[in-house]
Amino acid sequence: MELLDAHLVPAVDGVAFGLLLFVVAAGLSLAFGTAGVLNLSHGTLYAIGAYTGAELSDGTWGGLALGLAAGTAAACVAGAALSAATAPLARRGHLAQALLTFGLALIGGDLLIQFFGADELPVRVPEALDSSVTLLGHRYPAYRLCFIVMAVLLAGFGTWVLTRTRMGAAVRAAADDPQMLAATGHSPRAVHTGVLAAAGALAGAAGVLGAPIIGPGPGTSENVLMLSLVVVVLGGLRSLWATFFAAVAVGEVQTLGVSVAPELAPYLLFAAMAAVLVLRSRFAEPASTHGPEGTAPDPVARLRGRLVAGLRRRPLPAWTSRLPGGPAWRQAAPLLVLLAVLIALPALLDAYSISLAGSALALGLLAVSVTILTGYAGLPTLGQTAPFAVGAYATANLADAGWTAGPFQIVLSALAAAVFSAVVGPAVIRARGTTVLMITLAIGELTGAVVNQLKSVTGGADGLVGFPATQALWGGEGMLEESELYTYALVVAAVAVALTLLVLRSPAGKLLTGTRGAEARMRASGHPVGRYLLVAHICAGALAGVGGSLMVTVQQYLSPADVGFEIAAFALLAVVIGGTTSVIGALLGAGLIVATRDWVAGSWPGHGPLLLGVLFVATVYVLPRGLAGLRGGGSGGGSGPPSDTSGSEDRSPSAPAVPPAGKVSP
Repeated sequence: MELLDAHLVPAVDGVAFGLLLFVVAAGLSLAFGTAGVLNLSHGTLYAIGAYTGAELSDGTWGGLALGLAAGTAAACVAGAALSAATAPLARRGHLAQALLTFGLALIGGDLLIQFFGADELPVRVPEALDSSVTLLGHRYPAYRLCFIVMAVLLAGFGTWVLTRTRMGAAVRAAADDPQMLAATGHSPRAVHTGVLAAAGALAGAAGVLGAPIIGPGPGTSENVLMLSLVVVVLGGLRSLWATFFAAVAVGEVQTLGVSVAPELAPYLLFAAMAAVLVLRSRFAEPASTHGPEGTAPDPVARLRGRLVAGLRRRPLPAWTSRLPGGPAWRQAAPLLVLLAVLIALPALLDAYSISLAGSALALGLLAVSVTILTGYAGLPTLGQTAPFAVGAYATANLADAGWTAGPFQIVLSALAAAVFSAVVGPAVIRARGTTVLMITLAIGELTGAVVNQLKSVTGGADGLVGFPATQALWGGEGMLEESELYTYALVVAAVAVALTLLVLRSPAGKLLTGTRGAEARMRASGHPVGRYLLVAHICAGALAGVGGSLMVTVQQYLSPADVGFEIAAFALLAVVIGGTTSVIGALLGAGLIVATRDWVAGSWPGHGPLLLGVLFVATVYVLPRGLAGLRGGGSGGGSGPPSDTSGSEDRSPSAPAVPPAGKVSP
């Protein structure tokens, strides 16, 4: 009884919080499972309802009803608008949707702050609910008990609509067989719009009713979104009741778990999410890139035909490749031009802009590592900030311990990030498409939880600052001037990019390209595809660790925000801007993001998220194949397949495969 008395209130709080997450997650599950939209702006729809309800709340039943109606309607309209925004991306897969909706979330969050203010709004509930009741000898808020009842009724009503009504049948048909739905006279497009509008309405209603529990304020939408993603992953997409119980479990971990095991609670949710995703991917065969025979080109046959055609043509003399206009010169020219511009920057920019250029180089290496995984290995990632963080904190702690030589910091940071990637790699490489996005997101969030909890190493939420400056070489002076730091970052980045390009253009790079383009054929030919992907994951992690080390050296401080989810989204955007297989494009994309976030936004203070959101949206619509696609789909500094931002479950069939291996691996 003593244990029950001690934890009764947190347990009931967990039920209330879990049911709030259920209402939000039900809409997210509906949008993804039925309409096929990976909506990273769903938390913003919740915030629309929460801010609207808080603004209209006046402590009366009329104010509550008006706020509920207005908040639900506003989020419903936003959901319908989201349907129109995502319609052009229907054939481009979930990666484009994720970037678009994340950009819309940035825009929406900025507009909400401009309209309602940056402070958390107070919420007034009717006097009858603004009291407490006796629950097993404990006083408990009446409003939360009322909310629990409403959420249970909503779960029952939603299940009845989906399983017992013609509207629910149309929704299920839209998810399972839209062609058959169209044959019955229903418009799949109308159902798609209705589903996203209903999902928005659920999020808005949850925002209004949940505002007294989770008040509207900065960070609310991101927190609600992440927890809702966990609920959807744990509950699956097929049953509202499974989502219901998963939401209650998440709520209990967030409240009762903090009370019982505060040291473990921050890790449990995303660890469970990653475990569920990995187990599901273990029981699923790798996605095939081809349908029935004859419906897609055979990459092996295409490569064989190219080789035969090449042998029939008389080869050019070897010396022609060394002349201007030869193949080697044409491939190297963009890199040399970019390098020349970067070398000239210190003479053209002020100290602040030079420091931004150094930060762009660090983010650029992170983006190149994402290019390796997304463009070459076919593993779209939202968690590459995890090895980036490992490299960053390794460098900061090495410097604090007196190991300030730059080469030493770079090597050890890369090694630490590579070891981290080797440990988590087996959980990633088996999955494909959206599942990879979710697994890597979980890994990134778990790493963020460790960063916030392991204060002795990371400084927690306060970060690390005040460690000795890095020396360019052993025995030199610590670098403090922006020009020195930039030169150091440029040399390190140039060496790292050169090594990356050598590997990508080597036979190993071609094997990786073949794995992405024709995985089933590679496996049938005896190639150890899993080994190739694991090596790519480790190498990309090492490169991200170098980027993290550079960021610490250039900034001279480190905070959790530097290695959070937003930075992961920025790195993925940089890859899409440049073209998913373009190394140069990833660097240019990183420079554009840093310039927008820190330089352009400086002339319009307070609107950085809005500008970045516009950049996200414009990139998805205007550059579907990235900058590399503007010149005919070339790789732009890499040697992989044409740019592809689909991120879909299927591997791209555009990449050439490689000949069979000499023997079948065990």
